[in-house]
Amino acid sequence: MKDHISQTTTPAQDIQAMAARYRTANGVGIEVLNLIGTQADALIETLPQPIRDRLEDVTELALGQAMQLAHGSRRAIGGQSDWMNRVVTTVLGAVGGVGGAATALTELPLTTTILLRAIQDVAVAQGFDPTSENVRFDCIQVFAAAGPLARDDGTDLAFLGTRMALTSGGVQKMAAWVAPRLASALGQKLAAQAIPVIGAAAGAATNYAYTRYYQDMAFIHFGLRRLAIDSNIPHDALVRDFRIAVQADTLT
Repeated sequence: MKDHISQTTTPAQDIQAMAARYRTANGVGIEVLNLIGTQADALIETLPQPIRDRLEDVTELALGQAMQLAHGSRRAIGGQSDWMNRVVTTVLGAVGGVGGAATALTELPLTTTILLRAIQDVAVAQGFDPTSENVRFDCIQVFAAAGPLARDDGTDLAFLGTRMALTSGGVQKMAAWVAPRLASALGQKLAAQAIPVIGAAAGAATNYAYTRYYQDMAFIHFGLRRLAIDSNIPHDALVRDFRIAVQADTLT
């Protein structure tokens, strides 16, 4: 799958390609579920209650820290390839899964930072400035796309929803809005890592799946914005066409 919007295709073809990518991205968690042998819906219930109680707060804090660390690391080492971001998160997931839920929870902010870096790298590839307030806002909004272990019926497109007003504290407000949704996704990941014996393997597999998934969601999010600029078609119209294409894929 191409990683940039082509200048040789029509907007309709680009929309169809992104819809196909969306459907493929929402299937990347199947291999993980096969590995751990359980259902995603039941995973969070296996976490210790103290961790479940803290998960949303920890996720929101991790998002805030990730934004600062991601920008700092970008200044230090620049952009990274999609492949390298997947390697880093995969290794982190394996390490985080070695000690079960306790080490997995400690690993969560680091993984969130790398995931955000991966999203930023996609934004840069599409020609957007990751230091811009609008782009920072959009990078966090990509996390509203649930996660690869979530059951999807083709209508889970919250990351393409109406943008919140960029008033004072807009990025922080977006982080607070996204946190509950991301906490659910990361809770499934943590629970997979906490499974005895296979925690490291499950951690590596889920982190790889999550990185690949959010890279795909970022490509769609920023790809539609780039397409709106290049084609001079209103973004809202492109989002509408994209939704129709995704739903059509679901029905076939």
